[in-house]
Amino acid sequence: MSAKEEILSRVRTALRDVPPGDIETDSPVAWRHGQPVDVGRDIVELFAEQVADYKAAVVQCPADEVPQAIVDALQAAKVGSVVAPPGIEQSWQDAIAASGIRLVVDRPDAPLSNIELNEIDSVVTAAAVGAAQTGTIMLDHTADQGRRALSLVPDVHVCVVRADQVVSAVPEAVARLKPAVLAGQPLTWISGGSATSDIELSRVEGVHGPRTLHVIISQ
Repeated sequence: MSAKEEILSRVRTALRDVPPGDIETDSPVAWRHGQPVDVGRDIVELFAEQVADYKAAVVQCPADEVPQAIVDALQAAKVGSVVAPPGIEQSWQDAIAASGIRLVVDRPDAPLSNIELNEIDSVVTAAAVGAAQTGTIMLDHTADQGRRALSLVPDVHVCVVRADQVVSAVPEAVARLKPAVLAGQPLTWISGGSATSDIELSRVEGVHGPRTLHVIISQ
């Protein structure tokens, strides 16, 4: 008996006592994917708390204060340069430029090389959606988020999440990402700054992405 035949034989044996019929009909599941879940509190406040629990800095402010909040975050991180995708709001770009921090816009027709990107201290992006229950930020890399390398190479990431982009949990967030998935866009999920631990639980930050995450929640 070949390995394939042996595997199939075991499967048939395991299914021997399963009655014939439509399993989906026999075992209905009263649940709809992508629906909001009750998290027991305001989802924006929970999101902010969970993001902070990942050792990320979190600021909540009105939309008209976001440009200054971005500058404050960059200055707190003591960066000298920042890269931004071409689709971020012009007011954000103007505030950064006025602060004296060198701003480089990564344009699709002239993207930065890996060497050039590696020499830039920080990145500023928007976001696609945030999941309150897990404190996860998801990027679908549209124009205000840029290509994936922008959010992975610089050491500091300042990310602006609108309050209306925050949903209850991951299934609801995934439902919002469906158009991006169908369009073949890449996705990046962020839960705090990049960190990992070895078998002795020694935490190392910045291994596979920015080690510092600053999140601005725009109300």
